[in-house]
Amino acid sequence: MKFPFFLLVLLTIAFTGCREASKAPEMAMTQEVPQKTLLEKLADKHGFEHWDKVNRLQFTFNVDRGENHFERTWIWEPQTNTVTSITATDTLTFQRDQVDSLILPTDAAFINDKYWLLAPYQWVWDQDSFTHEYQETAQAPISGENAAKLTIVYGNEGGYTPGDAYDFYFGKDSVVREWVFRKGNQPEPSLAATWEQYQDAGGLQISTHHQNADGSFKLYFTGVQVN
Repeated sequence: MKFPFFLLVLLTIAFTGCREASKAPEMAMTQEVPQKTLLEKLADKHGFEHWDKVNRLQFTFNVDRGENHFERTWIWEPQTNTVTSITATDTLTFQRDQVDSLILPTDAAFINDKYWLLAPYQWVWDQDSFTHEYQETAQAPISGENAAKLTIVYGNEGGYTPGDAYDFYFGKDSVVREWVFRKGNQPEPSLAATWEQYQDAGGLQISTHHQNADGSFKLYFTGVQVN
């Protein structure tokens, strides 16, 4: 029996479609998944892979120097880049893409406090703004233990503190345990501090306590909330 011409055409189209469809999964499986960089892998050790789910982050930044205590609270909505600053005397809400000369000091304070809180995430966010070097073995400044070391040096232009350098020292789990801040990339440390008391906040791994070698300087976070 002969098939009508239009049936042959339909069968040919159907066969071709099935053949192409059968190829689709195979093609999808052969697509290469981009490999993460070293900085991205280290950031993920601190929960960076969960950051995209964060709608609101609240934290209080505290500093103790001897008998003196200072604190300020921040609420950050990263999806809209809206920031609220809460101090003992004032509350201010602003958009980070609309910072003027009046808001500049508050924005600079936010950048400072956020860096202490989320420095491992800045490795990804700022990676076009600095050079970096990774060493498998170095001596941690406070504990004196052997540790892997990541050195980051920011460029001399842009940002609130251009040219500054940071040395991060890792535990065996690739999590930061100590760091050194070097203003203007000077050889001598401007500040060395611990990274302790990690807290899981919505999947983010955050060090909530830092102090220098003799404990005369303590910087810590309270009221960390992630939505």
